[in-house]
Amino acid sequence: MRDMPALVSLLSPCSDEIDDAAAWLATSGGALDGVVAKRLDEPYRGGERAMLKVKQHRSADCVVGGFRRVKEGSEVASLLLGLYDDNGKLNHVGFTSGIAAADRAALTAKLEPLVEAPGFTGKAPGGPSRWNDGRESEWVPLRPKLVVEVLYDQVTGDRFRHGTRILRWRPDKAPEACTMDQLEYELRPAELGIAS
Repeated sequence: MRDMPALVSLLSPCSDEIDDAAAWLATSGGALDGVVAKRLDEPYRGGERAMLKVKQHRSADCVVGGFRRVKEGSEVASLLLGLYDDNGKLNHVGFTSGIAAADRAALTAKLEPLVEAPGFTGKAPGGPSRWNDGRESEWVPLRPKLVVEVLYDQVTGDRFRHGTRILRWRPDKAPEACTMDQLEYELRPAELGIAS
């Protein structure tokens, strides 16, 4: 047992003052994922609704570089989102799929005239998915003309970690202005200088 390395326990800071939590979120520059409100005498219980999570509101203006169709039919099921890198390449960064069934026909009609390869000129969607038995999902490439503002929670690598939610269309924004530098990366409290 003497040769076993000491285990280091890292604890997040805690407070019973809402102003402290607001300050942590404000001083993180948007890089902190959020704060958790829970009872002090109970552990963190992931996956349970035993606590309240307050997350950052992060949004990004993305180019619609492609879409996927519904399983049975030709209407749009999800939009594939892209951002330009420093080399001017459009990289796939995620998707949004919360498209109401009532809106699918009109959105499909808006997208069809823009169908054109390659869609993404940098990193493209593809590869096996954990959600469809490892099969590759087919997608339709689009000319990079449409910009949509989406709400996202986290960034892992150079992608949105989870699906995003459409906030609004941005006909006022040039696709080339949608760059990777919009992304806010999550930091740990220790990286922010927040003492535990």
